[in-house]
Amino acid sequence: MAKASDVKSGNILRFNGELVSVEDYIHRTPGNLRAFYQARMRNVKTGKLVEYRFRTDEEVEIARVETNDYQYLYEDGEFFVVMDNETYEQFNIPKVLFGDSARFLKEGMNVIVAFESEEAIMAQTPASVELEITYTEPAVKGDTSTNALKNATVETGVEIRVPLFINQGDRVKVDTRTGDYMERVK
Repeated sequence: MAKASDVKSGNILRFNGELVSVEDYIHRTPGNLRAFYQARMRNVKTGKLVEYRFRTDEEVEIARVETNDYQYLYEDGEFFVVMDNETYEQFNIPKVLFGDSARFLKEGMNVIVAFESEEAIMAQTPASVELEITYTEPAVKGDTSTNALKNATVETGVEIRVPLFINQGDRVKVDTRTGDYMERVK
């Protein structure tokens, strides 16, 4: 157990039986009242935001979280199978931990997974990925206006919006958080 004064932004705490990530942690000393710590925390599993005031001497439980790089291997039902690059040990990670960015996962890609005592609690894809365009309509000459976009399907099967000059077979960089086209890769 640690004191509330030991907590920093970015820590993972066990708060009311749930794991929460500390997003904002501020020490307040209002006038002639006692000092306290104002914390804004996000539940790791549900994503729900929680605000709480800790007394300066209050005990909190800081969770031991191991974050590491893993290689994505394949999809297995409700799980993604990843492998530790050093020990070659494989783990089943629930798809829901990756969120919406999971649709851009490609075999062999490196992902970040956080474990808390043998249980995966967070998973993250790279901020951007390079994917090949497998299908897109050809651009029609004279069909250009400012920032004209067309639909294109990438190798993972996801449909994104790309500029008219992108053709089938081109490689593009895609933002995994939003699904937006970033640039063409040579």
